[in-house]
Amino acid sequence: MSRWLPIAASAHAGGIDRELAIVHVVMLALFVGWCGYLGWVLFRFRRGRQPFPQEAGASGRVAMYVTGGVVLFEAVMLVGLSLPMWIARQGPPPQVSNAIAVRVVAQQFAWNIHYPGADGQFGDTRPDLVSSENPVGLDRRSPHGADDIVTGLLHVPVGRQVVVQLTSKDVIHSFGLPNFRVKQDVIPGMIATVWFTPTRTGQFDIACSQLCGLAHYRMKSLVIVDSAEDFAKFLAEEAAFLK
Repeated sequence: MSRWLPIAASAHAGGIDRELAIVHVVMLALFVGWCGYLGWVLFRFRRGRQPFPQEAGASGRVAMYVTGGVVLFEAVMLVGLSLPMWIARQGPPPQVSNAIAVRVVAQQFAWNIHYPGADGQFGDTRPDLVSSENPVGLDRRSPHGADDIVTGLLHVPVGRQVVVQLTSKDVIHSFGLPNFRVKQDVIPGMIATVWFTPTRTGQFDIACSQLCGLAHYRMKSLVIVDSAEDFAKFLAEEAAFLK
C-alpha cells in the first residue's frame, strides 16, 4: 500500500499504511465472496430449475451462514483492527520529556505557526491584537510573550515528538500532512491536538483538506524536518529578529 501513498515520514505512518492495506484486502475478499454468492444464487434459482417462485422463500441455512459470516468478519475488522488504531491516534500523546509543542492558527488562506520562546511557555493571545503583522494576536507584553516566535513555515526536529495545537480564526479548515498520515479538522473557537514523530529530514507539504473559500487551493505551507542542530539554528535565527 505504501508504494501508492506519499513517502511515509512519521513513526505511526507504517501502522496507518498497514491498516489501509488490510482494509483493502478484506474489502476485496468481501467483494469476491459476494460476487461468488450472487453467481451461486443465479445458478441455484435459475428458471429452468425453478420455473415458479416460492412464496414461502428458499429453504436451507446457507444464506444465514453467509450473512452471519460477513457480519462477524466486519466486526472483527472494526473492533480488532480499526478501533485500536483510532483510539491510539485520538487519545492523548505519550508523555515524553523532549516533546515539541507548537500552535498552528489557520486562516483564509494561510497557516500561522506559533512557537514558545526559550522559556518554553506560550505568551497570551488576544483577538483585538490580530493584524496582518500579528496574525495570531500575540501579546508581546504578557508573561512569556516577548520571546515567542511566529512564522509561516513549520520547522520540527527529526526523531522528537511534535504536539500541534490547532485552531482557526475564521472558518473550518483541515490540517493535512500527507507524509505524516495526519489530518485534523480545525474549527473556530476550539482547540484540536494532533501529534507525530518525524522519522526523516526534508520538506513536506501542509495542505488544507477542507474547502474553505475561493482561494482554498493555495492554502498550503511546508513542514521542514531538521536535524537537531539545524532546528536549534532555526530557533536561534528567529529569536535574533526579536532583539
